[in-house]
Amino acid sequence: MSINATFFAQLTVLFLLVLFTMKFVWPPIVAALDERALKIKAGLDAADNAKLELAAANKRVESELAASRGDAAARLADAERRAQQTIEEAKARASEEGAKIVAAAKAEAEAQSVQVREALREQVASLAVKGAEQILRREVNASVHADLLGQLKKEL
Repeated sequence: MSINATFFAQLTVLFLLVLFTMKFVWPPIVAALDERALKIKAGLDAADNAKLELAAANKRVESELAASRGDAAARLADAERRAQQTIEEAKARASEEGAKIVAAAKAEAEAQSVQVREALREQVASLAVKGAEQILRREVNASVHADLLGQLKKEL
């Protein structure tokens, strides 16, 4: 065999192999590659959509958190205002009760003071009468009168 015939025979076999590969082998490989490319593209699109949804969800969460913080701050301010109002009312009631107690104590002290004065007047009057009786029973003498008045002062 000559080298040219071998070369043409090999060239025909190569050509037949290329035709066979392009007809029967290449289409399933291209189909598999195209299918894989579609799956990859779908996965990338899904990832992009997930990123967008995550960003939107983060925005919603932030807005909800801001609303919750605002609501909590408003409730806290309202509770502090109510507490302050309750404290002021309690102070006012306590002040009124204190004033009533002081007024009652002053009235009671005044009444006791009047009773003590009356009792003291009665005692002074009885001592004065007693002293006068003793002075009248004895003879009228200035030194005796002075002694009796001194004893009376000691008793008072």
